[in-house]
Amino acid sequence: MEILNIASVGFLVVFLGTLFLFGELLVKVKGLFAILGIAIMATYFSYHITVGSGMGLWVAVLYLCGISLIVIDGKFITDGTVALLGIFLMILGIALPAPSILYGFLVAMALIIGALASALFMKVFPARNIWSKMTLKDRLTGELGYNSLNASYRELVGKQALTTTPFRPIGTIEIEGKYYSATSDSQWLDAGTNVEVISVDGTRIVVRKIIDVTEKNE
Repeated sequence: MEILNIASVGFLVVFLGTLFLFGELLVKVKGLFAILGIAIMATYFSYHITVGSGMGLWVAVLYLCGISLIVIDGKFITDGTVALLGIFLMILGIALPAPSILYGFLVAMALIIGALASALFMKVFPARNIWSKMTLKDRLTGELGYNSLNASYRELVGKQALTTTPFRPIGTIEIEGKYYSATSDSQWLDAGTNVEVISVDGTRIVVRKIIDVTEKNE
């Protein structure tokens, strides 16, 4: 497996391993992608973590901890911050045992590109439900009997609300004593911020920060 000393080969191996591992997290394929991803990444680590390489199993542990944080974020936290830390740990895990700086840079880029490319699987395979909160894809339709719910959500447009959690950019708002999940699109907000509901699509609520006169003058 000395071919893994070539940076371009390392790039391809990490890209494919990441593609399948993240694909397993995103879509339902009965563990097939997990098997492929684990086998490919095991090949990468088994070659670079050898006697005399100066690297121990701890770099593989970093990589596994990164994957675990991504799963925890998608299943319980759903704001993306812990997932970003997980990706950072995965990058460290594959880049540190690399034989050169260029090699390390290429495999880091391979991980990022592979993670992004894995989203294409969602166009072919059914998505996992654990990511629905993060992406706000639970748009209930009239065919499922949610007409009255959608109508009540549409009445929220134009109303003022208060953020009860930080928005990164998804969080919770309070309107007239009721709590709703909402998104501020690309704007990050702190808890306790006054916002206005600017649009509703199904049960997807989009809010915008209310800027008072003093903030405008500043």
